[in-house]
Amino acid sequence: MSDNERSFEESLVALEERVRKLEAGEIPLEEALEIFEQGIELTRECHEKLDAAEGRIIELTRNDEGGVEEGQR
Repeated sequence: MSDNERSFEESLVALEERVRKLEAGEIPLEEALEIFEQGIELTRECHEKLDAAEGRIIELTRNDEGGVEEGQR
């Protein structure tokens, strides 16, 4: 599954798995660096998906005048 096909939840689970491996501290340094790099990329994916969701929410809650509906702030 490519990064574009992975859901937010799948990215988050993958990130959590990598964090657990790193916290265990029982892996060689080179493998830890590789897992850390993967974690950084997964973090970016999650942020991008959250930013996209926020944009959609803002767009959906705009009123006809371009402002945000009352109670949506």
